[in-house]
Amino acid sequence: MSERWDAIVIGGGHNGLVAAGLLAKRGRRVVVLERRHKVGGAAITETPWGPAFKVTALSYVVSLLPRTILDELDLPRFGYKIYPQFPYFAPRRDGRYLMMCDDPARRAAQIAKFSPRDADEIVRWDAWLGRLGALLGPMLTQVPPRLGSKRPGDLLAALRVAWRFRSLDERGVGDVTRLMTMSVADLIEERFESDAVRGVLAVSGVIGTWAGPRSPGTAYVMAHHKMGDVGDGQLGSWGFPEGGMGGVTQALRRAAEALGAAIRTDAEVVKIKVADGRATGVVLAGGDELDGDAVIATTHPRITFLHHLERGDLPDDFVAAIERWKSRSGVVKLNLALDRLPELTCKPGFDPEVHGGTIVLAESLDDLERAFQDAVAGSPAELPFADICIPSVFDATLAPPGKHVMSMFTQWVPHGFAAAPHTAELEAYADRLIARIEHLAPGFTSSILHRQIIGPHEMQTTYGLIGGNIFHGELSASQLFHMRPAPGYADFTTPIRGLYQASSATHGGGGVTGIPALQAVRRLLRDS
Repeated sequence: MSERWDAIVIGGGHNGLVAAGLLAKRGRRVVVLERRHKVGGAAITETPWGPAFKVTALSYVVSLLPRTILDELDLPRFGYKIYPQFPYFAPRRDGRYLMMCDDPARRAAQIAKFSPRDADEIVRWDAWLGRLGALLGPMLTQVPPRLGSKRPGDLLAALRVAWRFRSLDERGVGDVTRLMTMSVADLIEERFESDAVRGVLAVSGVIGTWAGPRSPGTAYVMAHHKMGDVGDGQLGSWGFPEGGMGGVTQALRRAAEALGAAIRTDAEVVKIKVADGRATGVVLAGGDELDGDAVIATTHPRITFLHHLERGDLPDDFVAAIERWKSRSGVVKLNLALDRLPELTCKPGFDPEVHGGTIVLAESLDDLERAFQDAVAGSPAELPFADICIPSVFDATLAPPGKHVMSMFTQWVPHGFAAAPHTAELEAYADRLIARIEHLAPGFTSSILHRQIIGPHEMQTTYGLIGGNIFHGELSASQLFHMRPAPGYADFTTPIRGLYQASSATHGGGGVTGIPALQAVRRLLRDS
């Protein structure tokens, strides 16, 4: 016997939960179906070593979540709380360090240790990025037009996009073009001379990407990460959620359920039912069927369109576009339980700006590029880079008193590692990372109580991140805006009527944004 719903949401990650909450608030009878035993997707808190330590398995900081979603779902009432993240701190093998402080005067003084010229240039850099962010940031919440369509409505939508750029002169258009096409290395090397500054600034251009800093298009990835907003209106701000990233998705779950949404775990969808070109429901792994007036898929597009649907239900050119969709990655997440905080030789003692910020291992552009080229050649990086956070500095819910959890987001291993566990290679890779920190903070190795290594294969098989890609698809110039994830279908619709897409592979995705869910719900409500 099948059940009937106004809307069925496939996937209980943050986008699925946002969609369910927004629909339930508008009186729709909605159910979320999550394959795993708990909701959260890649924004999840887990206890791999028992209840004493809680770790954010994959995604580790929140950003880009629009205030519209916070307010509509009243998330603070359901436990959503953010601790602002302190600055980047970059220790160096030669005993020096660079701290990218928020205060402009302090930041300039830090940079001047390496280059007085760079200290002056950072002011112009911030102003330049701020202008571009003010222009491009709102585009994240705009539905991409169907470029190339001759229908009047689509032509009007394209004109609206062009109208946003009306204030740009020739130089401004050139700046946007450069940002969208250049490598982050070329962009940074034009402006800065010191390895320390170049290395730290380049990291945002390669986070989560199968691309090194000298790869075209990474300049935009850097800008994408600078458009964060944890709800306080500050462009480029990031934060640690209380309870880890699972604190975000649990707040979303509580909000959705309070509004009337049903959420089911251990409910794997194996098929989206289609009749006469329209989605009519889903079939679960156990054979149960659910009927619905609409279906919202938050799964990776390869899962949605190549596994859950019959190819005959989709146009050939659309299937070809999904088959071409690039979802490579060389990310490895290393989570640690520590019996004490690391003490860095270059900055002894406890400093909340150091231990409560992001410790970044990226001493130069060349180090980053070499690490990527190691992986391109088929071997895990000899000198991996890492973004390191210790959220338990602020959040006492994550570890016992005096103990801590450390999140290390690292790159690169070969993207082919998604096909098999490669356990021995990942263990050796983790050993090299730990040795790198040991050199900077003697005694660090002996402080490790537990470690968890999550490579591309586990990201793909356990968390549904095809290729291990945290964005459900590379943020390359060929996969942005109207191309995300296929030409003609960047408006959150699909070739199947009543089937909407709201995964991170759609526009506004990449990061914990909820924007795809917001847009898919708006489209669904407009169509119904």
